[in-house]
Amino acid sequence: MKNRDYTFIIALLGILLGVLVSSLAFKFHNRNMKFDGDYDRWRKLNLILQEIEANYVDTIDMKSMTDAAVEAALTKLDPHSVYLPPMDLEAAETELAGNFDGIGIQFNVPNDTAIVLNVIPGGPSEKAGLMQGDRIIKVDTAVIAGTETPQDSMVAKMKGPSGSKVLITVKRDGVDIPFEITRGKIPVHCVDASFMIDDTTGYLRLSKFTRTTYMEFSEATQKLLDSGMKRLIFDLRDNTGGYFDQAFLLCNEFLEKDAPIVYMEGLHRPRHDYNADGSGKLQDVELVVLINESSASSSEIFAGAMQDNDRGVIVGRRSFGKGLVQEPVNFTDGSGLRLTVARFYTPSGRCIQKPYSDDYAYDIYERYMHGEMTDADSMKVDKSTEYYTKGGRVVYGGGGIVPDVFVPMDTTKAGDFYVQCNKKALQMRFASSMFDRYKSKLGAIDDFPTLERYLESLDLRSKFLDYAAAQGIRITPSETETFDTYMMPQIRALVGRYSKLDDEAFYRFYLEIDETLAAAMKADMSVLDTDSDTAE
Repeated sequence: MKNRDYTFIIALLGILLGVLVSSLAFKFHNRNMKFDGDYDRWRKLNLILQEIEANYVDTIDMKSMTDAAVEAALTKLDPHSVYLPPMDLEAAETELAGNFDGIGIQFNVPNDTAIVLNVIPGGPSEKAGLMQGDRIIKVDTAVIAGTETPQDSMVAKMKGPSGSKVLITVKRDGVDIPFEITRGKIPVHCVDASFMIDDTTGYLRLSKFTRTTYMEFSEATQKLLDSGMKRLIFDLRDNTGGYFDQAFLLCNEFLEKDAPIVYMEGLHRPRHDYNADGSGKLQDVELVVLINESSASSSEIFAGAMQDNDRGVIVGRRSFGKGLVQEPVNFTDGSGLRLTVARFYTPSGRCIQKPYSDDYAYDIYERYMHGEMTDADSMKVDKSTEYYTKGGRVVYGGGGIVPDVFVPMDTTKAGDFYVQCNKKALQMRFASSMFDRYKSKLGAIDDFPTLERYLESLDLRSKFLDYAAAQGIRITPSETETFDTYMMPQIRALVGRYSKLDDEAFYRFYLEIDETLAAAMKADMSVLDTDSDTAE
């Protein structure tokens, strides 16, 4: 045999041996990775991830792969079971904690420049010397003025761990001034406003249920009681919820001993009932609760408890419809789950969770499209099962809290002048210009009657129309009445916010055009009687 032939045979045997070994290895590999069909032990998911890690053609970021797998798995559950990466989890917990690490200012961005609305007393910015009206030009070396920097990005740059330093450069009276500020713990208030509307009626607006809600609510209502409050209008519109225990404590303030508040139950969570202990200080106060399509979760627990106990009149539009209880599961890498573990049920036994649909995230838009915002008869309410309040009134579940008094959304006042002004954020920009012009007097006002008189003396109506005309927007004679009755209260509210009254001034003025509040003022507790018709 020639040497060349021998070499060829050896090469051929090598190839055949390689194929045989590869085949055996493949069979052996598959035999060990065989899926036995037992989905209960999640083995298939682990096997797929292991297979990718071991054999994928390119380098794999296993962290992002794992996160993606978890997120995909959770989409097969309810819409409120979610995975939160470390940054998202921190933001979610900060929002409800009642405080955050930062510099202690509130600001607005009317013209692509952040303007300081309020410097929190005792906070890092006040100690450093920042003042209301300062224009923030730079955060450290990053220019944020005139660069179309998103507002949330501005906030992110200013936040940071307590004790860390940040250099804030502001423009004040045409001069750039740098301030080195040491960040600290900043309180976040959930009571947006509380004041007396008349001699006996108090108003309180709550933005969310945070760790400090009960404390803030108690302090605010005590001041209202001291001012003669016999009736409370409790505004939960746009309140998306928060901590359940805070909602429970607020319910307890209004209900008699042993009155049912809510119960929770899930496949792995036995039923647990929560009842009032009778210690509440507001049991004798007449109650009206305002809700809308963005009132959710803990807001609905409160509204449902008041409605089912015939304790208060619910006014507004159908609430969001979130009747699920999430339990936190946190991991050592800073990420976490918010896993639905139970449903909550109002005292009458109804679960107000709306159905999981393909368009769940667009449900509010669907309500607009189907006319529900303007017509109570267009509400999609599951009437297949009737529930009964303490006094025997019929209520329904399966899609939010239906108000006792329905208030439609008014879509008739948005004329061309109003729309054009909104497109250019003219009202906010005008308010900022008024503060620049009158800040020495406006910023010092700390009582509402004085603020009303001062704003009246400024002739804001003429000044705003001139300001709009300079921007190429002119009002027509047919729109003047709507402007006077609808837009002017908004303008006064935005300008008044620059006073020391802050949000209280805003809501006092804005409530002049609030039709839901007007309905609440007229609401009669007799709608809670079983022989009365509700104003739906």
